[in-house]
Amino acid sequence: MTILLTGGTGKSATPLATLLLEAKQSVVLANRSGRVPEPFKGVRFDWLDPSTYAVPFDSHRNIDRVYLVAPGITDMFPPMKAFIDVAVQKGVKRFVLMSAGVLEMGGPAMGQVHQYLNTLSVEYCALRPSWFFDNFALQYANRINSHNDIVSGAEDGQVGYVSTEDIAEVAFKALVDDVIEHNNPIIVGPDLLSYDKIAGMLTEVLGRKITHTRLAGDKLKQVFLARGMPEDYAEMMVAMDSLVAGGVEQQLYRRADVVGTRKLRAFFEANLEVWRTSD
Repeated sequence: MTILLTGGTGKSATPLATLLLEAKQSVVLANRSGRVPEPFKGVRFDWLDPSTYAVPFDSHRNIDRVYLVAPGITDMFPPMKAFIDVAVQKGVKRFVLMSAGVLEMGGPAMGQVHQYLNTLSVEYCALRPSWFFDNFALQYANRINSHNDIVSGAEDGQVGYVSTEDIAEVAFKALVDDVIEHNNPIIVGPDLLSYDKIAGMLTEVLGRKITHTRLAGDKLKQVFLARGMPEDYAEMMVAMDSLVAGGVEQQLYRRADVVGTRKLRAFFEANLEVWRTSD
């Protein structure tokens, strides 16, 4: 058995790869360059280049399980379907999809991939986590450092922010267990948090005032565009914040199948250098 991780050096695959390595599982990391850290094996793969779809299987002929991390485009279903079809032809028997808590099977984006997997004669698990801790070290970091604020359209909505390490533990079991215990797990962190609360937490940890700036509509979209998001993706993110404002994540939290143990504050404390300003 060999496990292929698409997005192999990304946010969720990195801790998953470590768990698999520690368990002495055969694992291959796939990304656009094919370059991965030692001691992992890497292979070139690009969702937007169909000529790379067979490369992992031609290079490592025992791949029978695949971790699917979607490309950063809104119309992700066509390339993901095409790759899944290649993988099935190459002998893959199990897929673990990184989806999202708010996406039901048959819904938009990864929800379509979830539905497609359900039509195939394969084993699968669609992970449905809440928002990642890492967002504060990636999407939010520049704004926190330059303006000392977190910008969102979430208003007073609360989110069950979750650690990628907690998600990786669920993904690990779905990939290696003889039988998948739950093929549609909703995964949340231990706390429901508003952005006002998170800003207060960062204020305490960083020792400088961090605020939550509330924006909506086009003003919020402009912030997302400034982060380098394509326009359609920025519009999707505005819509996601609106869902948070409407309480969708709070409803999701109450339905959770897995509640992680790692705390957002501990993540902030462990990554202080990310939000350290030059003055």
